[in-house]
Amino acid sequence: MNAHEAKPKLTIFYDGTCPLCSKEMAALTKHDTKTTIKTVDIYSDEFSQYPNIDANAANTILHAVNDKGELILGLDVTHQAWSLVSKGWLYAPLRWPLVRPLADWCYLRFANNRYKISYWLTGVSRCDGNSCKINSDAK
Repeated sequence: MNAHEAKPKLTIFYDGTCPLCSKEMAALTKHDTKTTIKTVDIYSDEFSQYPNIDANAANTILHAVNDKGELILGLDVTHQAWSLVSKGWLYAPLRWPLVRPLADWCYLRFANNRYKISYWLTGVSRCDGNSCKINSDAK
């Protein structure tokens, strides 16, 4: 981030070796026309700039930090991120009180099986090298 860039409202730490995760971050970045979100691959060199984020924990559940320095986890990250790009309504039902416990349970199952699920949905189980290329055409 240079001096002309504003501090992001949300910094998301994600698994860049997960094809589905990378595809989600690419889609989010594409919709982030005001550059309010920063995505950081936990397997990138850039991640070392965030010693307060535990890599093992971030590899287990999606982590983010908002512009106030508050830690946000799991589907709360997803909902806040998509809300910042005016698409929070897509994930809002997952945060409703009666749905939230089941959604969080399902999310944790997804997170633990993300490579298998990525293969089912994209045809790639885990990206070669340290990370996936993030672009809007990625499968």
